[in-house]
Amino acid sequence: MLGHLTRETRFLIKDRGALFWLLLAFVLSIVAVTFGIAEVSEQRETIATLIKEDAADRANALEGQEDWGSAAYYAFHLTYAPPSDFAFAAMGQRDSSPWKHRVRMLALEGQIHEADTRNADFGLVGRFDFAFLAASVAPLLLILLLYDLRASERTMRRHDLLVATAGSSRSLWLPRALVRVTALVLLLLIPLWVGAMIEGTAASLALQASGIVVASLLVWWLIVELIGRLDASPSILLTSLIGLWLALAIVVPAVSKAAIEAANPVPDGGEILLLQRETVNDAWDLPAEATMEPFVERHPEYADHSEIGEEGFEWKWYYAFQQVGDQVVEPLATQYREARLARDAQAGLASWLSPTSLVERAFEKLAGTDARSMIAYENQVRAYHGELRAFYYPLMFPEEPFDADALSDLPAYDPQES
Repeated sequence: MLGHLTRETRFLIKDRGALFWLLLAFVLSIVAVTFGIAEVSEQRETIATLIKEDAADRANALEGQEDWGSAAYYAFHLTYAPPSDFAFAAMGQRDSSPWKHRVRMLALEGQIHEADTRNADFGLVGRFDFAFLAASVAPLLLILLLYDLRASERTMRRHDLLVATAGSSRSLWLPRALVRVTALVLLLLIPLWVGAMIEGTAASLALQASGIVVASLLVWWLIVELIGRLDASPSILLTSLIGLWLALAIVVPAVSKAAIEAANPVPDGGEILLLQRETVNDAWDLPAEATMEPFVERHPEYADHSEIGEEGFEWKWYYAFQQVGDQVVEPLATQYREARLARDAQAGLASWLSPTSLVERAFEKLAGTDARSMIAYENQVRAYHGELRAFYYPLMFPEEPFDADALSDLPAYDPQES
């Protein structure tokens, strides 16, 4: 077997067409990894800058405040989802979902759904990252490397002679294909391994990603092998394989996505934002009791401090109707979140019909950039906002004397908390 592999390696070196596709795979892998590392680095720099500016801005906003309500109103708090050490390989939902928010003690759901649209273009066309390369481009390169191994020899009428000389069909075609597949795998993975070392990715994670790439290409190798055995011209075989690639890489995911979206309608984030703003704005014209009653239902511990004077403005009434705004849109926000999770679960099942979708989803899960990870970040923001309310409410509703020193105990956002 070693002699056959050595022979086929020499033949491969002389095949300019195959070398071109292999070189292209290597270049594309370098480009994908480089772009991914650059984007992750930019996001980390953005977060580091925002952390410093957020702390300075909050200190400036809190300076000189004389009551709890004003302090809560003017202070912003940065929340963010830092990219993982493998995010460079699969940006996933980070291109279409917000991964940073600056929130205040106001109604929260509207703040969450004021989406960061900086990467809206990538949400439409997708980013060229390593996950896309491994899922969609690598199979196409494999097809171009393997589709005419047998067919070209048949066209030149030397197929039977080569098989007879080699002793068996397997000892001829298996080493030839194996050398090409191995070369493609290595040229795709070497830049990924280098990128993983640069980013400090865990070896186990890099190994899992490598296994996904190898498994995907083995599946496509099997597909090419089965179709390549047909007694047809190279052009017909290539057309058939490209058609199958288009069906599995584009048509099946598109049809699945359309069917899943139709089966799981998702409320628009704008609807949540609009309903919350209408609820909050209407509260100014309603009796205080219309706000305080639903607030006390959620926070009965403040029932004895829910009286609002007939004249003037009170901060506790203001923040009560901010929370009631969240309570009113809570069913819609829950429906929005659950529908997205349902879509993601069904997309996971549908991905078994498309090797490309399966690979991309596997990479996104490893990188922590899948839909569930971004929804988990939203829940972290909600939990942190709850901590802010838990800090201010016991001071604001009993109308405790203002103490600026107590603001040093404000809850700090921790992206590691679940």
